[in-house]
Amino acid sequence: MGPLAAHRPEADTSPRGRLLLVDDEENILKSIRRVLRRGDWDIETATDAEQALRTVEAFRPEVVISDFRMPGMNGVEFLTRVKQQEPRAQRIMLTGQADQQAIEEAINRSEIFRFISKPWNDSHLVLTVKSAFEQYALQAENERLYRVTQAQNAELKVLNADLEERVAQRTRMLSQAKREWELSFDCMETPLCVVRGRDFAVRRANLAYAHVAGRSIEQIPSDVACYRYLFDRDEPCVGCPLPAAMESGKGARGEVQQGGRTYVVAAYPMAGDERVVCTYRDVTEEQAMTRRLIETEKMAAVGQLAGGVAHEINNPLGGILAFAQLMSRDAGRSDADLESLGLIEESALRCKRIVESLLKFSRHSRVEDRRLFDLSRCVEDAAVLFRAQLKATPRVELSLGLKDGLPKVYGDPGTLAQVVLNLLQNGLQALPNKEGRLKLETGREGDRSFFAVSDTGCGIEEKHLPRIFEPSFTTKPPGEGTGLGLSIAYRIVQDHGGSFHVDTQVGAGSRFTVFLPIPLQLERLP
Repeated sequence: MGPLAAHRPEADTSPRGRLLLVDDEENILKSIRRVLRRGDWDIETATDAEQALRTVEAFRPEVVISDFRMPGMNGVEFLTRVKQQEPRAQRIMLTGQADQQAIEEAINRSEIFRFISKPWNDSHLVLTVKSAFEQYALQAENERLYRVTQAQNAELKVLNADLEERVAQRTRMLSQAKREWELSFDCMETPLCVVRGRDFAVRRANLAYAHVAGRSIEQIPSDVACYRYLFDRDEPCVGCPLPAAMESGKGARGEVQQGGRTYVVAAYPMAGDERVVCTYRDVTEEQAMTRRLIETEKMAAVGQLAGGVAHEINNPLGGILAFAQLMSRDAGRSDADLESLGLIEESALRCKRIVESLLKFSRHSRVEDRRLFDLSRCVEDAAVLFRAQLKATPRVELSLGLKDGLPKVYGDPGTLAQVVLNLLQNGLQALPNKEGRLKLETGREGDRSFFAVSDTGCGIEEKHLPRIFEPSFTTKPPGEGTGLGLSIAYRIVQDHGGSFHVDTQVGAGSRFTVFLPIPLQLERLP
């Protein structure tokens, strides 16, 4: 018997589902169609399993109702084949009261949706078919949602992979930028740190900062306050600009003293944060150099003043000396007058010698001033000027050991006289309680002439010897010395092709010897 078309209202153009009825008894098929007609389903029928399988392939039903007992292929085998062709189709089996074995077999093989016993209850039959269509729709929706979920998961997987790559790339860029900034900060010689404003705790720092603190860079960040970390103090440094910078929100500067060193501290608060960037610049050497430059300028001014005064004094001294000599030649002078005039002449000549030494000392050094000169006479001129200073220290004795007939040396006698004065001044300052002996000598050693200044002072510690000629090194208190310094004396001697030699003993005194080369043409003279 061929399939029968289902009756549907003319106004309904979209059936609620496709239903296949399979039974070898035509009356049962008609009965079931009559019961299910109210459900408005698209119904097809078949009287055997073979015909039903062909209908399944063409009709593709959503729900299949099959009798268990049919000729040829029974209901279990048929529903199993339906499951293979249409896995989502919901399968319902009609069974009699004696078909318990069929029920168990159907459960094991075809996984049917429901069993309907013969004779059936019409309402129960309609409800069962409705449930089957709902189950089909639910399964279809689940599969649709599953496909959507799988597609979304695949898309999310691609997006996650792209996001992970971007995060990894950004992480690499941030790591590289962080490393570049760390290297930049660590290359700076100025100590730099980031401090938490409320408690001065050090959060970050560069290598220069850790070096000054005498600590490892791995110890940062820490909750140790910067004044304890850097200077080992128990309270904030006097002059620290950090509180002022936090209060004003602008950069501030201040000077901090620690261990004989002076640091200029600059504090720059971070906008919208409680942290402050602090830099520390050691200006100890800079300030010492500035003081020395000021002293040098003062000495230069004193030298110019001395030159001007010397010129002004030279004229009246010449008149005094001339009149004293003329008066001593007058006839009839008593011995007492002649003695007085001799003393006047001797004093005038002594003043004239001091004035000449002042002029030589105040003259600016020029290349054209270099010439052959008598080293002993140059040293003696410096000693004349220095003796005037010794009047304030009567317990200091200056002795001269100047050798006559030395070969002349080539150079500027004015600048070398400054070296002699500087060595004498250093020797005087080395004498304890301004009491002791100074000795000034000249002589010859091989192809070199020399002058030497000795003192009976405190001597120089061995650890200081390698640094005594450095421009910024001194062991004297501020305000003492001529301001020339051993570094300038060293450069003057080197500029003349000479060399320094230092012999010293702590507590016994020092001897500074300056060797100057003798020109070859003079060295060969007898």
